[in-house]
Amino acid sequence: MSGIGATRFRFKGLGLAAYSVLALAFLLIPIVYTFIFSFNDALKNNIAWRGFTLRNWTNVCSAQGICEAFGASLIIGVISTVVATALGTAIAIALVRYRFRGRTPINMLLFLPMATPEVVLGAGLASQFLSLGVNKGFVTIMIAHVMFCISFVVVTVKARVSSLDPALEEAGRDLYGSPSAVFWRVTFPLLLPGILAAALLSFSLSFDDFIITNFNAGAVTTFPMFIYIAASRGIPAQANVVASAVFLLAILIVLITQISSAARQKRLARVQ
Repeated sequence: MSGIGATRFRFKGLGLAAYSVLALAFLLIPIVYTFIFSFNDALKNNIAWRGFTLRNWTNVCSAQGICEAFGASLIIGVISTVVATALGTAIAIALVRYRFRGRTPINMLLFLPMATPEVVLGAGLASQFLSLGVNKGFVTIMIAHVMFCISFVVVTVKARVSSLDPALEEAGRDLYGSPSAVFWRVTFPLLLPGILAAALLSFSLSFDDFIITNFNAGAVTTFPMFIYIAASRGIPAQANVVASAVFLLAILIVLITQISSAARQKRLARVQ
């Protein structure tokens, strides 16, 4: 019976491994397709393979409007991430560490942008800007992105704040550290991994957003909007280049983070 049980367990393990490989392959198919067709010697569209070339990578801006759209998405993403991360971190610390009137409703309201469909959120913001007579453009896009990114930042940083040991900050105060010194020398370094994770999540959400941006963009064209507009006449291969480069950069950042974290843990283990 033990032999039969071990065989069943082994088959279950093999089945789970095969299922995991198939699921991962299914998820990676669009990314692999995008990367391969970034080297396609395409003309008007990038659907059929016509031959290998490096021209798309060496001359990305040859497709009209793609570099301008990418630059707009990059600027909007960076500014929105900085603002949303700063405000979201402050809100997360306040919600975890302090008791004040309205704390519970604020906790509930922070989940509304995450639960509300983007069509509803984008249309509502567009109507609000129209009622106030605000011209749509970079400012309205950044306001919209900050609004829905803050919720994700707060949720991410709150988890990190909740896991901190208050005794570490109390030790800093016992050593006659001022509130600002305790925050920057003790609290902030401990919160930094959570803040960086929230910032990366915020940037990816901002850079990738199409629906809310489309409602509030005005004359500005971001990279997702460029892809949507270009799809009607054929997405250029240069768009695959930009998408592949962003994906490779994200993988590189994750690898650097994991390697540095592992090195830091090894140094701490040697000290202990």
